[in-house]
Amino acid sequence: MFKMIAIYKAPADVNAFNDWYKSHMEIAKKVPLVKEFRFSKITGGPRGASELHLVAELCFATQNDFKTAMSSPENMAAGKDAFTNYKDIVSVHFAEEEIIKV
Repeated sequence: MFKMIAIYKAPADVNAFNDWYKSHMEIAKKVPLVKEFRFSKITGGPRGASELHLVAELCFATQNDFKTAMSSPENMAAGKDAFTNYKDIVSVHFAEEEIIKV
């Protein structure tokens, strides 16, 4: 599986961020070929509080689907929205997932 991962550090105003993120999701839902959306709200770390707030993953079945989606106008709109509003706390990464079952 291929992924676009957005990692958000803790915002200064959590409530404002959460309100914005609801509207951002409506934009992100329009990105084509997404197989799954995954969201992890960070609740802490081994030593207590974490500098992170949210990890969002857009998952794609194939590398071709990923490439098509990343170059789409819908993805460009989602990226513009994130970086216009929260460029100081967001980082974006691309990954190929490998699952090892135990």
